Amino acid sequence: MSATLAELLRHPALWRGAGIVDAPVTVPTGFRRLDERLPGGGWPRSRLIEMLVPAAGVGEIRLLMPALRALSAARTAAPRWIAWLGPPHLPYAPALADAGLDPAHTLVIRPQARLDLLWAMEQALRSSACAAVLGWAAAVGDQALRRLSLAAAEGQSIGFLLRPSCHRSEASPAALRLLLTAGEKGLDIEILKSLGGVPSRIDSLPIH
Repeated sequence: MSATLAELLRHPALWRGAGIVDAPVTVPTGFRRLDERLPGGGWPRSRLIEMLVPAAGVGEIRLLMPALRALSAARTAAPRWIAWLGPPHLPYAPALADAGLDPAHTLVIRPQARLDLLWAMEQALRSSACAAVLGWAAAVGDQALRRLSLAAAEGQSIGFLLRPSCHRSEASPAALRLLLTAGEKGLDIEILKSLGGVPSRIDSLPIH
C-alpha cells in the first residue's frame, strides 16, 4: 500500500463499508436454540439450504415442519406451493393436514432420474409459485448447486436440498449447510456453513 493511499484511508471524513452486511430476511425455524445460531434468527429466504443426513428419517422433516407450516399459512396474493421432489417416502396427505400444511397446495414430484430431479427443482424454485422446495438428491455437481442457488434467489423461494452426510466435505454455494444426526435426547445439529454467521453445534435439540 502506498503512503498516499494509507494517508487517505486514515482521513476522518472517509466512510468505509467493510463489514456492513444487511440482515437476511428469514423464516423462524420454530426452535429457539437454532434461531439463536442463525443470522436473522431463522431459515434464510430466497436461498439454498443443504441438510446432510446419515439416512432419511433422523428428524429432518420435523425440523422443517414449523417453517413449512408458517409458509403454507402465509397470506399472499396467490397461494404458493410447498413442493417435495424425490422424497424417500410419499407424504401422507392427512398427516400433512394434521401438521398444518394445506394438501391442496402441496406438490409431490418423483422423477426417475437424478438430472430430471435437479431440473425440476430448479424450475420450481425459479417459478415464484413455490414458497419452499424440498429436494432429495445424492451426487450434485458444483454447477447444478449454483443453478439451484440462483433459482432460489430469482424465485424468492427457500430451497432445502437433502443429501447424504458423506458429502459434508464438498464445497457448496449454499447459504446454509447443516449436518444432522439423531442423538439420544434429540437432534444433533452441526452448522457447517452459515452466510454471515459462524460454524457451531447444537446438541440434543428436542424436535418432538
